[in-house]
Amino acid sequence: MKRLRIEHATGFTYPGDVGASYNEARMTPNSTDSQFVLSAQLDLEPSTGVNYFTDYFGTRVASFDVLAAHSALMITARSLVEVRPRPVEHAEVTWDELAEDAVGSVATVEMMGQTARTAPHAEVAELATRIAAEHANPSEAALAIARAVGDAVDYMPGVTGVHSTAAEAWTERKGVCQDIAHITLGALRAVGIPARYVSGYLHPNPDAEVGVAVTGESHAWIEWYDGSWQGFDPTNNVEIGDRHVLVGRGRDYNDVPPLRGVYAGGHKGELLVKVTITREA
Repeated sequence: MKRLRIEHATGFTYPGDVGASYNEARMTPNSTDSQFVLSAQLDLEPSTGVNYFTDYFGTRVASFDVLAAHSALMITARSLVEVRPRPVEHAEVTWDELAEDAVGSVATVEMMGQTARTAPHAEVAELATRIAAEHANPSEAALAIARAVGDAVDYMPGVTGVHSTAAEAWTERKGVCQDIAHITLGALRAVGIPARYVSGYLHPNPDAEVGVAVTGESHAWIEWYDGSWQGFDPTNNVEIGDRHVLVGRGRDYNDVPPLRGVYAGGHKGELLVKVTITREA
């Protein structure tokens, strides 16, 4: 188990004043069966009131408006979280049993359909189908598919954009964690395995020293359903450990962006993002 302190600062600067902005932030984690949130707060500049709610997929959301003219907007989320590893535990389930179970719940049915972001390239669908045929257990197939995608796609920032699709990233065989998660989701759903997108944070150093602040990152991984939800990080080809802090889940990135909003004014803003993670225990 690790205790991680996370500071995630993000926002926009504008070349001139904008009249108002309306925003939602998904930047603070919730307690789950494998992580315990000791503290979490959100600081805003300009200062304004915040309304908190839990969205449809169970993610904690901060909603706020800035109605006065402003030339910058900065949101800083600070969290202290105790995290335990979440190793994969394959259920004894057949493909027929999974298919019957998956249609019995809205939570799994919604994670079976492709989205515009996850629709797989034909080569990915073929890869997933071939791997699935080699496994009698769909959970074991899911892990093999996720590992295969992780092996096939290189992590490389700058090749894709925030709006890139899984098919586009596969063509390049390069992308960031968001792209690799989308490719994996498309592959799993193509063979009938419910799978969902997970957003959060990752401490980059497995052997992090206590008290040393490092530059971290927002991160994305996936979970598949085999009777319960199993997680895996295909970008790093590792199981979910005590360096992964979960913030939200959804069908794809569109359901869990760290910051979403609109503003009045003709000035285009410049995005600023900085994540700092410190192991405290």
